[in-house]
Amino acid sequence: MATNLAIDEKLLEEALLISGLKTKKDTVNFALKEFINRRKQQEIIELFGKLDPDDDYDYKKGRRN
Repeated sequence: MATNLAIDEKLLEEALLISGLKTKKDTVNFALKEFINRRKQQEIIELFGKLDPDDDYDYKKGRRN
């Protein structure tokens, strides 16, 4: 899907430099993925302390011997 966007050139050039990616397209797609991942992580962090623990969970069973 072709999309025309007015992107700050200085930000895009800095992102290209920092990411080491070769194209603007790859850089923008990478940045979007990073943004989405950070938001999803934040949603998970906000759940901490809000869910009741499972009393039947056996944490020792998951350990390797």
